[in-house]
Amino acid sequence: MSRVALLGAGPIGAAIAQRLAERSPARDILLIDENTGIAQGKALDILQSGPIDGSHARLTGASDPLAAAGADVIVLADDTVKGAWDGDIGLQLIARLLRAGTNAPFVFAAPSQIPLMETAARELHVPGNRLIGTAASAIEPIVASLVNIESGRTGTTVSVTGRPPSITVAWSAATIGGELLTDLVPAHRLLAISQSIARLWPPGPQAIAAPSARVIDALLYGSRQSLSAMTMLDGELGVRARAGLLPLELGSGRVLQRRVPALSPQEKTETVTSLMKAGFS
Repeated sequence: MSRVALLGAGPIGAAIAQRLAERSPARDILLIDENTGIAQGKALDILQSGPIDGSHARLTGASDPLAAAGADVIVLADDTVKGAWDGDIGLQLIARLLRAGTNAPFVFAAPSQIPLMETAARELHVPGNRLIGTAASAIEPIVASLVNIESGRTGTTVSVTGRPPSITVAWSAATIGGELLTDLVPAHRLLAISQSIARLWPPGPQAIAAPSARVIDALLYGSRQSLSAMTMLDGELGVRARAGLLPLELGSGRVLQRRVPALSPQEKTETVTSLMKAGFS
C-alpha cells in the first residue's frame, strides 16, 4: 500500500487528504500536525466518510514530522500552529527528513513555497526531479474555465507557463474542440483573461487540492497525460535553477520529463522575463 505523508492538517493539508481519500486505489494517508488532536480528528472524520465515498484509504494522524520519512510521497502543506511550511522552518524540516534517509519526492502545496523549492535544490542539493509545486497547478483549469465562459463552449485546451503571479498563457496554441482559440475569441478578450490571472493568485485550498491529488497519483502510479506543475528548470527556455510552471510527465516518484509548450516569440519572452525577475529568496 502506498503511503502519502501530509505535513500540515490546516485547510490545504486537510483538503488534499480528503481528495486523496476519495480517489481509489487504497492508500495510507498520514496527516502530521503539531496539534495532534486536530490531525487525528480530521483523519478520523475523513476515514468515517469512506464508506459513503467508496474509499478504502487508511488515515491516521501524528505530530512528529519525522514520521513522514518512510512515505512514498511527502507533501508540505500548512501546519495549524506554524502555518505553511516555508522559509527557514520549511528548509530545516526538509533537511531533517533527508538526514532521516528519505528518498521520496517533495510536493510543495502552499502558494508561498516556491522559493523553498529553489532553496532546497540549491542548499540541500535535492535533485530537481524530486521537487514539484502544485499550488500553481490550479491556474490552468481556471484559465480554461474562463475561456469556456467567454466562448460559450467547452473543451478548452491551454497551457500556462512562468512563475506566479506572473503567468503567461500560450494563447497561440490554445484550442477548443480542435479549433484555434485565437480564431474564436477576440484578442482583447484573451488579454483581459491574462490580466485577471494575477488577481486570482493565490488559489484557495480546494482549488489546490484537486491538482495536488492528481500530481501525487501520477508520482505513485504514473499518468498517461502530462500535468502542469512547478518544477526546477534545467535548461528549458534557457533557464536553470529556477522554479517554473510547465507540463510534466510524472512517474516512479519523480519528474520524468519537462515539456515546453508551443509558445509564440512574445509568449516565450514574457515567460523567460517572469522567471528571471524572480530572484532567489
